[in-house]
Amino acid sequence: MPTNPLQGAEFVLAAHRVNQLPADEGAEVAFAGRSNAGKSSALNALTGQKGLARTSKTPGRTQQMVAFSLPVVVRGETSQPVETRLIDLPGYGYAKVPDALRDHWRHEIDKYLHVRRSLRGVVLIVDIRHPLKEFDRMMLDFCLGTLLPCHVLMTKADKLSRNQAGQALATLRKDLGASSAITMQVFSASDGTGVDEARAAVMTLLEGDVRADVDIGRHW
Repeated sequence: MPTNPLQGAEFVLAAHRVNQLPADEGAEVAFAGRSNAGKSSALNALTGQKGLARTSKTPGRTQQMVAFSLPVVVRGETSQPVETRLIDLPGYGYAKVPDALRDHWRHEIDKYLHVRRSLRGVVLIVDIRHPLKEFDRMMLDFCLGTLLPCHVLMTKADKLSRNQAGQALATLRKDLGASSAITMQVFSASDGTGVDEARAAVMTLLEGDVRADVDIGRHW
């Protein structure tokens, strides 16, 4: 396995609806977060490709579900090798878009989380400088309620001192309590803080067990 197991990620397609995504087989990890939390920058840093995910000074540029294939292969339910993917979910809560499109994103993200059997876990992007937002808490509650593993990247840690970043991490751990379903770390795409740790976390998610069926009737 190469030093960076996520290197070589390639764009596959951008989907407006869940049923337009690649076939629901193999293993995938979804990246979620508010539009201004640094999700695209995190994806680029983790894959080692500056232009893989679009970054912009204008939050909300990711307006579809974007699928990226990965070169790594993990084991499936039958111990046979399966293909792996990253799914970049639309940034939520900040973009200046029509209400109808915002509602569409919310519905499709909810549907995606409930129905995708290949989904092995979520990487939730949050800005370390700010408290958790409503969307962040809904995502964490969903993961806890369905035992879907979630790894929280507290981004933009370079904007704080090391002591401040450590305190923010400790505060979040205390806030969320002990749960095997939720892990978290300090991260910065700008200076590389936590990048190797985050790559390992993504691989752990991809190699995790196939998720149990969830209550599809439970919506946000």
